[in-house]
Amino acid sequence: MEDIDIKFDFDALDSVDTEDYTIFNQDDLSLHGFQGMEEIRRKGKLCDVSLKVGEQCFMVHRIVLAAVVPYFNAMFTSDMVESKQKEITMKGIEAGALESLINFAYSGKIKIDAENVQSLLVGASFLQLIQVKEACACFMKHRIHIRNVLSVRYFGETFSCQSLVKACNRYLQKHFVHVAESEEFLNLNFDDVLEIISRDELNVPSESCVFEAAMSWVKRDLEKRNDHLPEMLTKIRLPLLTPQYLSDNVATEILIKSSHNCRDLLDEAKDYHLMPERRSLMTAFRTRPRCCNDIVGLIYAVGGITKSGDSLSTVEVFDPVVGRWQMAESMSMLRSRVGVVVMNKKLYAIGGYDGHDRLSTVEVFDVRQKSWSKVAPMNCKRSAVGAAVLQDQLYVCGGYDGCASLNTVECYKPDEDSWLMLTSMSNHRSAAGVVAFDGHVYAIGGHDGLSIFESVERYDPTTGCWSVVASMVSKRCRLGASTLNGKLYVCGGYDGSGFLRTVEVFDPITGKWSYVASMNVSRSRVALVANMGLLYAIGGYDGCNNLSTVEVYNPETDSWSFISSMCAHEGGVGVGVIPCPQER
Repeated sequence: MEDIDIKFDFDALDSVDTEDYTIFNQDDLSLHGFQGMEEIRRKGKLCDVSLKVGEQCFMVHRIVLAAVVPYFNAMFTSDMVESKQKEITMKGIEAGALESLINFAYSGKIKIDAENVQSLLVGASFLQLIQVKEACACFMKHRIHIRNVLSVRYFGETFSCQSLVKACNRYLQKHFVHVAESEEFLNLNFDDVLEIISRDELNVPSESCVFEAAMSWVKRDLEKRNDHLPEMLTKIRLPLLTPQYLSDNVATEILIKSSHNCRDLLDEAKDYHLMPERRSLMTAFRTRPRCCNDIVGLIYAVGGITKSGDSLSTVEVFDPVVGRWQMAESMSMLRSRVGVVVMNKKLYAIGGYDGHDRLSTVEVFDVRQKSWSKVAPMNCKRSAVGAAVLQDQLYVCGGYDGCASLNTVECYKPDEDSWLMLTSMSNHRSAAGVVAFDGHVYAIGGHDGLSIFESVERYDPTTGCWSVVASMVSKRCRLGASTLNGKLYVCGGYDGSGFLRTVEVFDPITGKWSYVASMNVSRSRVALVANMGLLYAIGGYDGCNNLSTVEVYNPETDSWSFISSMCAHEGGVGVGVIPCPQER
């Protein structure tokens, strides 16, 4: 074949809009290159160093390990003795883990399972393979349970795996009642137990759970642990226990009777109930309720009114995890200006207005059965009623009976299915905010048909008496009220001349109200609830329109932001939060 001499004159081409060069890029070259090196290694070719663990040796390429593994990069690119050795003895890592991590260096893949995850995390931590370490931690996070959470947390602390430690702490706080019954908890050292029972974030239905956990720990090894009881008792919030529990369970405990320091703490708790005027002198944290913000609650919006003023039986529910409202089972009756509370994980709709009459009827929603059923009616008809739950009893305060604002108060006992009239409030209060807070039932603001109040009073169930406390900065009726992180919040409402978007907070330590960031819009007839460490202001009326919008307050940033609006309501709803099952 003849030689062909062909020359192209590229300069003769019209190259005004073309580049003088091009770059070819093979994106998968490094992938194929590493696969090739892995095949070469498995054949034992071109390897230049051996890693030895016990009796096992692994032949590898320095350049590959130096390129991928920070530990070996530092070893092979420095003047360390190992940089020139043909065989390096590895300590602090298991042979199986080292083999898997070597394979990862060549392939970028690693199999993590229950059998190898601990040794892999230890090895990845040793070799400074941060992403592998986090992958192991993530695998372990999803397998935390009541019987292993404390040992997993200790493992995470040992190897400075903060994400794993944080996950364990959140699980521990959320499931404290059951973790405290485990062998792991009962075998903890004193410092660890003391730190745990000091936490604000423990999810406990009552402070009695913390007291009983501490006593169980002490009694597990009484001879060695009894001396720790007085210090442990300082971390338990005895004033939050009921007088009955203090007398029947704490005062009768022989270990407490025999300790002067323990008796002093018990007396302090009793004084909290007997002499309210001295509460401000008490150490603040001992009277601060615990609050676990990791408990996810479903927010139910109940009843309300349409644009034309008609009452609704409609119910919808918001899941904060998915950020969406959806329809739930409707009530059996139309109810606007309805009182709503959650007690024993059931939703109560209390009184209200059906478009014709004020109601005394009460119905209860069972989440598991997904059905409403009626319970005993109140003694009085009440719309624009405030309701709260304190120590497993339901309190309703004031409201409007169709003729006048009320000052009467009733208490519902679910085990008896009956209502009992209690001491009346000092003021007639309709459309007030009513919440359980600091061991009392607070009635906040409202109106009597003539005047709108900034005043606040509270009911003490131990004495059966109402007393006046610090007034709000602004007078408000049709306001929202809720508690969060040991403080009492109110938002919105109507002051007689305008519809409010301002928000106030009451600090029981200072005994004063102060403003925080205002909502984005004015809201009268607004519902306010706490969930997952945030406050949700739901619906309302802005002076022109009923509102379906919802905004959320973050106390850490002192700011409000909008989230998904309700899909079936236009304002004036009653709201309650039902905790989700802890394993969803």
